[in-house]
Amino acid sequence: MSVSSLAFSILLVGIGATLVMDLWTLLLRRLGITTLNYAMVGRWVGHLFAGRWRHAAIGKAASVRGELAWGWLLHYATGLVFAALLVAIAGEGWLLAPVLWPALLFGVVSVLVPLCVVQPAFGAGYFASRTPTPLRSCLRSLATHGVFGFGLFLSAVVLGGVRGGLTG
Repeated sequence: MSVSSLAFSILLVGIGATLVMDLWTLLLRRLGITTLNYAMVGRWVGHLFAGRWRHAAIGKAASVRGELAWGWLLHYATGLVFAALLVAIAGEGWLLAPVLWPALLFGVVSVLVPLCVVQPAFGAGYFASRTPTPLRSCLRSLATHGVFGFGLFLSAVVLGGVRGGLTG
């Protein structure tokens, strides 16, 4: 696979997987379950550009111009980075013949980023320890990242079907 074809495949798989995750969180919201507000991610990014990494409570920090757009941009950029990491670990052959378990395992392991980096930076503590329901928050994050992992697999399967349809 050429470098440009590999990069384009990773781009499509990362966007697809992030979109699957977004559909999952939309379902959760419709069920009345609180999910991450990407404006808070953008607020954090805005403050990060100003040199502030951690907050006591990101929701109480001063708002930042364009925070919702920044939040969504970082959300999708993270999905692309995670897709690239999966392909780097599993090999580009995984894109040509996707297998569920590496993607699902990667998705589940990727939950360590929000639990150990993002939540503490937002003021929620490691593993959501400063939230009213830490275990529930952790399990919700774990499920969401599991869905992301499934989305990586599903996106690679769809891409393979499209690729096969174009060459067949």
